[in-house]
Amino acid sequence: MNIGDVADLSGLPAKTIRYYEDIGLVEPLRSANGYRSFRQSDVHKLAFLGRARALGFTIEDCRSLLKLYADTDRASAEVKQIAEEHLDRIDRKIAELTEMRATLSHLVDACAGDHRPDCPILADLAMEEGKTRTARAAD
Repeated sequence: MNIGDVADLSGLPAKTIRYYEDIGLVEPLRSANGYRSFRQSDVHKLAFLGRARALGFTIEDCRSLLKLYADTDRASAEVKQIAEEHLDRIDRKIAELTEMRATLSHLVDACAGDHRPDCPILADLAMEEGKTRTARAAD
C-alpha cells in the first residue's frame, strides 16, 4: 500500500505517517525505486498510534506501548503504569487549567468592560513575574 492508502485507512495525515517513520515508530518496506510500501501491520500500528495520541500519550509513551503490545509475554502492570502516569499528568493539567480559569474568571468579573481605561485584566498581566495573586493582593 502507498502512503495515501495508509493515510485513508489509519485516519492519519501522510505528514504524520512520515514523521512516525522518521522517528522509528513505523518502518514500511521500500521498493526498488525507493517508494514506501506499507503492510497491513503498519496500518494497524498507525491506527494504534493515532488512538494513543488522541488520548494524549507522549511519543515516548507510544513507543513503550507499541513495544509492550508486540510483546506477548508482557505484564499488564507495565501498561497500567504507563497509563497511570499519563492519568496523573492529565490530573495535574486539569488542576492547572482549573486554577487558570478561576483567576481569569475573577479578572473578567472585576473588569467593568466599559469606556474607562482602567482594566484589572491588564493590571494583572502587567504585574511582576513571580508574585502570586495573594502577594499581589497584599500590595
